[in-house]
Amino acid sequence: MPTSKPLYAPDELPRYARHIALREIGGPGQGRLKRASVLVVGAGGLGAPILMYLAAAGVGQITVVDDDTVSLSNLQRQVIHHQDRLGMAKVTSAEITLAGINPFVQVTGIATRLGAEDARALVAGQTVVLDATDNLPTRHLLNTACVAAGVPLLSGAISQWEGQITVYDPARGAPCLACLFPTIPADDLAPDCARAGVMGALPGIIGSMMAAEAIKLITGAGRSLRGRLILQDVLWGETREIAVHRRRDCPVCHSLKEDTPCN
Repeated sequence: MPTSKPLYAPDELPRYARHIALREIGGPGQGRLKRASVLVVGAGGLGAPILMYLAAAGVGQITVVDDDTVSLSNLQRQVIHHQDRLGMAKVTSAEITLAGINPFVQVTGIATRLGAEDARALVAGQTVVLDATDNLPTRHLLNTACVAAGVPLLSGAISQWEGQITVYDPARGAPCLACLFPTIPADDLAPDCARAGVMGALPGIIGSMMAAEAIKLITGAGRSLRGRLILQDVLWGETREIAVHRRRDCPVCHSLKEDTPCN
């Protein structure tokens, strides 16, 4: 009679001992991390800490999408990339770093700019999707695909000294991105980091918060950020929380029924 394949390699489990010691995660939660499949869009400032911490946490399958290459200006904040990888595709650089962090995690890098068809195909079957991008059109593509697939979209954004993070998940009572931002503003009204600037440690702070939230969503630990938007101002050392709600006239999720309330 055939036997089932062990979940962990013989020398893998000890690396997760501190997670397993947490009663909110334990062995069952660590098993959920191992079985999870996560899509991270963006291997830059936010993507760097997200990818590194999720790999270290033992998330079983990580797909990372980014069409950019490593440049010198990235190294101030994108800690997943190194000086000797200038000109290398960011997804390739990320794969190298993550293999060094945890060889038991399966990482798939896709060097492409996300389109509507790609988004739908990549989102399908994921446990959670993390938006680590820096432009609203891509965010809206991801949001539409996640709403259609019923997959939570964990989204972060940074600029200058401020960052924000929330979970868009209308299938479980939370709003989607289009509930808060139904239209895409002109480029000059939403400048990217190249034009506005960003403090180097900020994406590490927000990206680490996103990794922690992803671990919570996968394991079921604690209270999620569904229906809550966290604003972090590191210049003044202030954190604010705003309650956010679904819009009945939302152009993306208005016809979607809720499965379960926010948690």
